[in-house]
Amino acid sequence: MKNRPFRERLRFALTGLRSCWRGERSFRTQSAMAIMALAALILLRPAPIWWAATALAVALVMAMEAMNAALERLIDHVHPDIHPNIGAAKDMAAGAVLLSSIGALAVAACMVVSKLP
Repeated sequence: MKNRPFRERLRFALTGLRSCWRGERSFRTQSAMAIMALAALILLRPAPIWWAATALAVALVMAMEAMNAALERLIDHVHPDIHPNIGAAKDMAAGAVLLSSIGALAVAACMVVSKLP
């Protein structure tokens, strides 16, 4: 994508997100969780810092989910056979999604606790 116009690179990125949405149930599930996080922000009306923290946490989880899906597709295409190293790589990518999700839950918990009287 080097030296391509910004609009073209943006189109590639949006095509990738659309592919992720269509082909990955986990991405759709995380999208539903992001909507729930937005609803919590609207209901709780926290300080602006919590809006920023939540936006960053959601973006991280969604990005990790997209990266995990891309890695799995690439690995399955390049080496469709079962191999312990391939399984380990896929597990590591899934672990990264899990860690980012736990971080997002921690942000949500801290936000809720901060709103308690």
